[in-house]
Amino acid sequence: QVQLVESGGGLVQPGGSLRLSCAASGITFSNYVMSWYSQAPGKERELVASITRNGASTTYVDSVKGRSTISRDNAKSTVYLQMNSLKPEDTAVYYCNAVHFIRGRGDYWGQGTQVTVSS
Repeated sequence: QVQLVESGGGLVQPGGSLRLSCAASGITFSNYVMSWYSQAPGKERELVASITRNGASTTYVDSVKGRSTISRDNAKSTVYLQMNSLKPEDTAVYYCNAVHFIRGRGDYWGQGTQVTVSS
């Protein structure tokens, strides 16, 4: 049974930081490209950041470039999203996504963790 369990969300003031974690089980973690998505109320889910299987390459949506860092620890089957200089517009539910490097072999989502940026 595949599980992706996010944690680390919460309420933070503008300018603050959060570190999201996503712990995977039931998969060979190193076979998966890992991503974080966000979904704000009334909006579509959008890609925030992705990291390749060995962590050598990362991509970010423009709105978080320079403020966020995605990383992974394959030994712990965990992916992280460090978010700094948070803004109210970062408020959303953040989801972890795992996609197998061979198309069609697996695409999994976590349940999401709420991030609220407000004073």
